Amino acid sequence: MALLPPFFLDTVVAIGVGDDPLKRSWIGTGFLYGRNLNPEEIIPENKRYSVWLVTNKHVLDRQARIYIKFNSANDPASKDYPIDLTINGRNLNIGHPNPRIDVSVISLDANFIKTEGRIFQFIQSDAHSKVKANLKAEMATEGDRVFVLGFPMGLVAPERQYVICRGGYLARIRDFLDDRTTDYLVDATVFPGNSGGPVFSCPSALAIAGTPTNPSSNLIGIVKSYIPYQDVAVSAQTGRPRVTFEENTGLTAIESVDSIRETIELAMVTLSTP
Repeated sequence: MALLPPFFLDTVVAIGVGDDPLKRSWIGTGFLYGRNLNPEEIIPENKRYSVWLVTNKHVLDRQARIYIKFNSANDPASKDYPIDLTINGRNLNIGHPNPRIDVSVISLDANFIKTEGRIFQFIQSDAHSKVKANLKAEMATEGDRVFVLGFPMGLVAPERQYVICRGGYLARIRDFLDDRTTDYLVDATVFPGNSGGPVFSCPSALAIAGTPTNPSSNLIGIVKSYIPYQDVAVSAQTGRPRVTFEENTGLTAIESVDSIRETIELAMVTLSTP
């Protein structure tokens, strides 16, 4: 009765900072995405993928090193792995060139993770993700259900990693589908720590007449930030603003899979250049 493929949960990792494991704080979310290297291959077992950690630029901003957590396949413990973001002055995390698009990627060695006995999966670019053209063809619209995965408020247990899943809806997407914006909105409450988490469509066998059903769940974006509501308290005596209040509206900005793919293509060129 699952609506979200269970292996999707193992594509998501917590991102932490701090070299002292007793003081490490978990500041964001990332997920593993596999870029198909031989798209002409039709036999799944023969396909090859380069694996990337995908998150937000602002999660990595001003960080020299991050840690990502993986669960063990052999015992109850998890293990944190360091990733240096620069080596010999060269950036290893590549951000989207558009300053308004908050996507960054880091190449990962999947074979090393596997030899370490870690549990992990990755989103296959050709099988488990939808770009704008797919969403248009499937007539995605406001009200469609989504799942948002991540680690809000740094809720990461030290002994094992379990991602938090929250449900929501597409709140405004027609401006994105009409090429007027590079992101779109979902109605799903997120908090600090959710940044960089994946957003998946929810499958449904129900649809109004003349529109297609959605038989599968797929990656459709990455959490960017929540949209705040701000109000200002004004002094009755001076008429000057004194206190600003900010609340979470429950609306969340989402970067597209198109932006993820563009960033990975740029990273492949950048990292292959001596």
